[in-house]
Amino acid sequence: MTSTAARAVEATKVFGSGDTAVTAIDRVSVEFQRERYTAIMGPSGSGKSTLMHCMAGLDYLTSGQVFIGDQNLGELTDRELTVVRRDRVGFIFQAFNLVPTLTALENITLPNDIAGRDPDQDWLDSVIENLGLGDRLEHRPAELSGGQQQRVAAARALASRPELIFADEPSGNLDSTSSAELLDLLAQAVREFGQTIVMVTHDPIAASYADRVIFLGDGRIVDEMADPTADRVLDRIKSLEA
Repeated sequence: MTSTAARAVEATKVFGSGDTAVTAIDRVSVEFQRERYTAIMGPSGSGKSTLMHCMAGLDYLTSGQVFIGDQNLGELTDRELTVVRRDRVGFIFQAFNLVPTLTALENITLPNDIAGRDPDQDWLDSVIENLGLGDRLEHRPAELSGGQQQRVAAARALASRPELIFADEPSGNLDSTSSAELLDLLAQAVREFGQTIVMVTHDPIAASYADRVIFLGDGRIVDEMADPTADRVLDRIKSLEA
């Protein structure tokens, strides 16, 4: 197994055509290492969410290549791509995306249920315990707070132990306390569970939980930072927006 969880090679995504064409990402080459927590940042319209969606196989490139491990997503059929997203990738979205008619536990195990696999019970129990959800498993989403719903969404992403988790503004709808709890949990998943996480965020505090921050501007990588702090990230973002 390669040490690279995902990578892009000259990845380009253009929306529209002719005079109305907009280049969202422009010949981006980047690697995301296993067991690392990477944040993607940039001004509004810089292409960060588009890059993540293409890396995750949720959208198609106009040109270039994207790999999950050694698998080139551009060479897969729609069915094969669905299997990769189901079996190898986890997702955490700002809007939670929980099924309202299912309990918390049913939402957590949904990817395994869809794949027809029994979850690893020891792993599932560990995830639930670490997320503090043991007394909420029979509750439906409407009976949970926003922070609890997002923890259920994080548990769902972790439960099948995917190679890679993509998180799109995961703390965007949370209060400061719930946000800190979730971000600390994601960092813990990397340190203790060997998880790989790529997170899009606009928040310097959220980015400070990552091992590395990649900065985009006008669809291109313009800088990166190791061992980020909120103040250093904020200063860099201000310079990009200036």
